Amino acid sequence: MEFQIVGAVTSIETIAEGAGIRDLAMLRKRYGLGKWRKKKGIAAVRLPDGTTAMAEIHWYEAHGIGKVKLKIKEWL
Repeated sequence: MEFQIVGAVTSIETIAEGAGIRDLAMLRKRYGLGKWRKKKGIAAVRLPDGTTAMAEIHWYEAHGIGKVKLKIKEWL
């Protein structure tokens, strides 16, 4: 599902880091080495049809690489 984050992401928490990430091998192969972390937060998102809603989003992040593989986990 494609979406766009509107505004700031709040309530950011780290879910897993390093060897605790299941997709670590894929992340390193696709995006490169880094100190990978899986994070979650709350944000307003805009869908392709123009509707805006609050959602819990999950993503992977590494220093120097940034946020990758964002997905909506739960609608709030």
